Amino acid sequence: MDLLNIAEGNTPKNPKKYSLIYKFLSLLSVVRGYNIAIIVFAQYLAAIFIFAPHKSLREVILNLDLYFIVLATTCVIAAGYIINNFYDSKKDRINKPLKSKIDSIVGQRTKLNIYFALNFIGVLFAFFVSWRAALFFSVYIFLIWLYSHKLKKHPLMGLFSAATLAILPFFVIFIYYKNFSTIIFTHAAFLFFVLMIRELTKDLENIKGDFAQNYQTIPVKYGDYFTKLLITILVIFTLDPIYFLWRYPEIGMMKYYFYFVGIVFALFLFLLWRANSKKDYVILHNIIKLVIVIGVISLMLIDTSVIIQRILNARI
Repeated sequence: MDLLNIAEGNTPKNPKKYSLIYKFLSLLSVVRGYNIAIIVFAQYLAAIFIFAPHKSLREVILNLDLYFIVLATTCVIAAGYIINNFYDSKKDRINKPLKSKIDSIVGQRTKLNIYFALNFIGVLFAFFVSWRAALFFSVYIFLIWLYSHKLKKHPLMGLFSAATLAILPFFVIFIYYKNFSTIIFTHAAFLFFVLMIRELTKDLENIKGDFAQNYQTIPVKYGDYFTKLLITILVIFTLDPIYFLWRYPEIGMMKYYFYFVGIVFALFLFLLWRANSKKDYVILHNIIKLVIVIGVISLMLIDTSVIIQRILNARI
């Protein structure tokens, strides 16, 4: 509550002592530190269990190039959240009043300075890998800005660009290890559909602010019924990569995750067609986030022998 009091302009009992702490927490809220932590965790797990399954844990975890790629990703995505917060500040006051007050503790000018600094540092880290990596992240920075400034206000373009930008951090790891297997493309297809479902659910959740600020999202332009129908179609589309992955022996015990996803999506669709309030859509959005987070953790189940063998061989 003290943090909220600061956001509302109330002076704390010890302003000098807590000012920097509150600003740090506010900035952490803006850059969505929890999301970045999940992405970093997912990048390393993907490198260990999908992109380089035959390398030892030591080779992957202590790989300096991978480390710089992850650092570059962290900086650029954090900057992306800042610029997105900058452009969405007005609609967030409607959709997320509490979070908006906390985020406003750090001034807009300060956020922009941090935005430029993080992007510069991110590209610098990428240069330590190669000029191609630096070029990739430079283009990625531009695309994030373009999405935040223009693309997200258009229905289909906003949907596809949001899902694409979310999957690009894994694309750069994929390019680095040059692992062009069928299972990777199938996982990518599944994740892409899930990310689009998340974006559409989030648009339903934020329809009030989007409408007020004239963001032409799919729910705003085509209505709730069409959006729910589109989400249902995307859920059906996920069944194809799920079915393929079920039959793919290399996924190991991760097949149980996809059983779980099938059950959760059935429940999700049931709740979706009954939803008619912001609270309902928040629950649905959290279900999709749960599917993504558990999916990240379940990467370790792709081949449990990878973990066991590496531990037994003391190659960590």
